[in-house]
Amino acid sequence: MKKNILFIIILVITLSFFVGCTTSQTTVNKDSNEEDSYDNKIIITDMLNRTVTIDNNAKKIVAIGPGALRLFCYVDSIDKVAGIEQIEKKYSMGRPYALANPSIKDLDVIGPGGPNNSPDVEKLFSVKPDVIFSMYGNDKSAVDKLQTKIGIPVIALSYGKVATFDPAVYESIKIIGEVMGQEERAEEVINYMKECYNDLSRRTKDIDDSKKISTYIGALSYKGSHGIESTYGEYSLFKAINAKNVVDEVDKTGSIMIDKEKIIEWNPDKIFIDYGGLNLVKQDYEKNPDFYNSLSAFKNGEIYSQLPYNFYHTNIGTSIADAYYLGKVLYPEQFQDIEPDKKADEIYKFLVGKEVYSQMVEDFGSFSKISIINK
Repeated sequence: MKKNILFIIILVITLSFFVGCTTSQTTVNKDSNEEDSYDNKIIITDMLNRTVTIDNNAKKIVAIGPGALRLFCYVDSIDKVAGIEQIEKKYSMGRPYALANPSIKDLDVIGPGGPNNSPDVEKLFSVKPDVIFSMYGNDKSAVDKLQTKIGIPVIALSYGKVATFDPAVYESIKIIGEVMGQEERAEEVINYMKECYNDLSRRTKDIDDSKKISTYIGALSYKGSHGIESTYGEYSLFKAINAKNVVDEVDKTGSIMIDKEKIIEWNPDKIFIDYGGLNLVKQDYEKNPDFYNSLSAFKNGEIYSQLPYNFYHTNIGTSIADAYYLGKVLYPEQFQDIEPDKKADEIYKFLVGKEVYSQMVEDFGSFSKISIINK
């Protein structure tokens, strides 16, 4: 009898031990799954200071608004793009990321695109992206509304105030890298842009202001093409090479229109003309040759080109290539090792994966002296 009782006690204790272990193991597994689920979530603070949570690294994306797709292409593959705006399908001229990825035109259209067009929610939803990168304005409520309406995370990006060498661009690229699991590539892109700026500045920072020749950039595009009066105060490319920009005298920043009489007063030593407005300058010359012939730069043949880079926001690779050419023209000794065409292709190759300078030349023209006299 005592043996039977002892057996039962041992059996109960043994079963309790196994049950306890099983229950404990189940609890651990549950906690582990919860932790794994939490670890897979990515929390992003976007450029509008919004907190956006995505389940894990995105596999398919849509980029909407001026310049959003360009920044994405600097970081990741076009194969991960689920759809494009109509403007991307309609135009490729002047946009290196589109030139390097001709298959972009085969993707489904998810809306018209353009700075003043709202995204098409129904078409956006139809291509089922994991994430939407947006460059539509600075309205936080509008981005929140789109995200709520479509039920897909929307992450706001930005080019900042000057785009080229702007910290906002670096931060936007970093965000794309985090969302796509391409942090290393994003860091490489950011470092490359910073290194270009440092190189440009280093070459010219020790030149005495009294030894710098004066310069002017005209025919810059801004919401369309313009003539020689269209220029830029605190021009980022001139700032990068420490150039003596005559326009800075007016103490204004950004796109401005200058009276022609003021250009005559400044009479800059060298003038750059953006190819985007070159034809307008040529047309104006035919109507008003006396103005142009009164300028020393025109009389001395010191007129140089610049590749247009403002097309659906800033083509940063082209603007950096322009900066090297501007430096070569203004400071030939400091840039004697630079061949602008090869430097442009190095930049394009790194940012968009293909050397497309020859295509840019075909569309606009090369880095060179230019003539505005129609022959």
